[in-house]
Amino acid sequence: MPVRVTVWSEYRHEKKNPKVAEIYPNGMHEAIASHLRKLPDMHVRTATQDQPDHGLSDEVLRDTDVITWWGHMAHGEVTEQWVTKVRQRVLDGMGLLVLHSGHFSKIFKSLMGTSCDLKWREEQNEREILWVTRPGHPIVKDISDHFIIPREEMYGEYFDIPEPECTFLISSFGGGEVFRSGCTWTRGAGRIVYFRPGHETFPTYHDPNVLKIIENSIRWAAPTPGPAIPSFGNRKLGWMDKR
Repeated sequence: MPVRVTVWSEYRHEKKNPKVAEIYPNGMHEAIASHLRKLPDMHVRTATQDQPDHGLSDEVLRDTDVITWWGHMAHGEVTEQWVTKVRQRVLDGMGLLVLHSGHFSKIFKSLMGTSCDLKWREEQNEREILWVTRPGHPIVKDISDHFIIPREEMYGEYFDIPEPECTFLISSFGGGEVFRSGCTWTRGAGRIVYFRPGHETFPTYHDPNVLKIIENSIRWAAPTPGPAIPSFGNRKLGWMDKR
């Protein structure tokens, strides 16, 4: 069965900033989704913040295996009701791929339990080199030992996150900073990926290596077959005999 993917985006910069609209005329979410739709093992929909229920109705969440999340200027406008619902779906087994400034989203901070704060610098001509630190990991499949993004925003350590279960990429920048740019965690039955690149004023989501990491992350984070939701509570002696 194809992985059911919901590509979620704030979709505000593209409407307000002509430079962003020029790079992503249909939105960053569509740049990502249009690539994923070419893949036979994925079924893709998009959702944006200003849609009813932020585009995340109960039906959409129920029919989503992995959600990708990009937000920046309107984190505070995401309602607690839908943060709670997305969080529960992750705990029940839905995968979550958090992109770039989504590190400061309510859903990511809720699942991490930390501030998720960091250093940053926006320059027009700053190169980012992303180095593979976990060769053989499924998320870096078909990626060389490093790749270069010619222009990107700098994120620097310290990144206030719980120690990742896996750090599969680190970045280096022109000012000497480094950053854990590809990280994974498990929360409940759900797998979470954080992938750093994606500042809105640069064409990062047209980069083949970035898109490859995104598709690999979705496959890795997708739920595995079988029961995912644990049962709790009192169990009387002999309860297994009744199964």
